[in-house]
Amino acid sequence: MDLEVSPALTIPSSELGWRFSRSSGPGGQHVNTTDSRVELSWNVEGSAALSEGQRLVLVTRLGRRLTAGVITVTASEQRSQLRNREIALAKLSELVAEGLAPEAARRRTTKPTRGSNRRHRVAKEQRAATKQQRKRPAAE
Repeated sequence: MDLEVSPALTIPSSELGWRFSRSSGPGGQHVNTTDSRVELSWNVEGSAALSEGQRLVLVTRLGRRLTAGVITVTASEQRSQLRNREIALAKLSELVAEGLAPEAARRRTTKPTRGSNRRHRVAKEQRAATKQQRKRPAAE
């Protein structure tokens, strides 16, 4: 079962590594007998599915998440190992897709307009007047 991240990138199932362990959380005695927690790992640096450009982008953007070039995702939300497998695949797919997404265009900062400055100043004066009216009248 290959993991399709995008139409341009599909990770073959032979590159995905699975580990299973006992999960904490809901399930009662069932938790003590089944290995429902899933760890899905994928070697980014050694993957044949990535081009050199994609590999470089992923390594730089996901650098904090990588351990020796391998990215690991865990899932233990559900009692079912099969459901946790599906969740882990979705998490990995989303993580890789976000890592490969093009950067958003940077916003160019601009000065506030004269009208917005005027409206801001008028609003401040109104707030100040409201607060002045809340004061106790001066004893004369």
